[in-house]
Amino acid sequence: MTERIPSDHDTVASHRLTLATVGRTDRPEVTLPSAIEDDVAEGDVLRLFVDGDEGHALVERDLSGALVLRGAFPNARLARDESPPADEDLIAAWRDDRGLEAGAALLLDEVTPGFAYGLRAPGERVLYPDRDPPADDLAAIAEDLEE
Repeated sequence: MTERIPSDHDTVASHRLTLATVGRTDRPEVTLPSAIEDDVAEGDVLRLFVDGDEGHALVERDLSGALVLRGAFPNARLARDESPPADEDLIAAWRDDRGLEAGAALLLDEVTPGFAYGLRAPGERVLYPDRDPPADDLAAIAEDLEE
């Protein structure tokens, strides 16, 4: 059985955020806190747990240069897609199910810094699966095969 980590565990850092939308669209946008900028970079695909569902979110930059998440999708391929299907966005579905609007407060939990995060409403307690990042990236695997 996989070990579970509660959102209030002392190893999980939580950051208060505000739900926004991308420009004049209805697409959700979450600006990442500066406290995690050393762990993530533009172009990274993070594991993002949204209301118990595991998704993948692409780290992007907004016009001000801040790091943002503009959706979470069932797989990394969809997260990287320039026009992912709106009906697959876990953040948008969660927002709609809860009736959240732009300006609503959210919490971003660091489950595994630089790899796995959780998005939840303030006051909620969530159990996250214990997730470790892959031991080697694809480049390291390719180097091993060449030797």
